Amino acid sequence: MKLDLKINNYDRSFDIEPGDTLADVLRKNGFTSVRKGCDTGSCGTCTILIDGEPIASCSYLAVRAEGHSITTIEGVQEEATKIAEFLNGEGATQCGYCSPGLVLNVIAMKEHLENPSEEEIKHYLVGNLCRCTGYFGQLRAIKKYLQEVII
Repeated sequence: MKLDLKINNYDRSFDIEPGDTLADVLRKNGFTSVRKGCDTGSCGTCTILIDGEPIASCSYLAVRAEGHSITTIEGVQEEATKIAEFLNGEGATQCGYCSPGLVLNVIAMKEHLENPSEEEIKHYLVGNLCRCTGYFGQLRAIKKYLQEVII
């Protein structure tokens, strides 16, 4: 079946099977920043934005995305680079496998929460699992990033 999507502000068409997940369709078509970790929607590695909302693309049927705007890390390069600088500054990126999903969640959080507390940040990012960093560096970096962009 044919699927028409708007990805990073570009119209794209794909031939898919009815049961294909959005993560698989995106990866198959060159959006390799969309990574998979659990295939159950619980680790956050596959996070993308649909209409500005973070979703787990590994458990989201591709056909549901028709008519919506999809953002991957490739579509927010400048902001992603800035967030990465904060993460690197706090030693919070080691393998980097989970980083695209985390960064997209931070971008969504910035739009949805006004001056979030540490507890609100933790709650918003509860679905982003990382096996390398221990989360403290990530939390410090995200707080510093949000303080800079809010001011």
